[in-house]
Amino acid sequence: MDATDRDIVNNLQGGFPLCERPYAEAAAKLGLNEDELIRRVEALLENGTLTRFGPMYHAERLGGALTLAAMKIPPQDFERVAQIVNGFPEVAHNYEREHDFNMWFVLATETPQRISEIIGAIEQATGYTVYNMPKLEEFFVGLRFEV
Repeated sequence: MDATDRDIVNNLQGGFPLCERPYAEAAAKLGLNEDELIRRVEALLENGTLTRFGPMYHAERLGGALTLAAMKIPPQDFERVAQIVNGFPEVAHNYEREHDFNMWFVLATETPQRISEIIGAIEQATGYTVYNMPKLEEFFVGLRFEV
């Protein structure tokens, strides 16, 4: 990353303009033109510096649902199960932890009842129990990663 890429990452974490040409407006604030900003964001995504660039939606306000799920997977079967779990489009992300519950992922569905349907489908496909850990209370943490 060069200084311009760092400036892009640091400045776009706090929001993105909502207007007819948001990239042009964001680029102007960074001293760039619209095409340069788009090219640089695409390059950051392609080279893996960024894994995602886009809005965060509140699924419940849109009629959907989110839940945190965990599984206990034997180490020798972890990769196979991870591939199956990651094949579900409702799985937002999946990560390994050093714990009895060693696989954790977030499910995001269009309707609340789809959570149990997807959990059932994952259990059927993998042969392992999925432990549903729905949110009881929501906290907002303003997290930024200065680079």
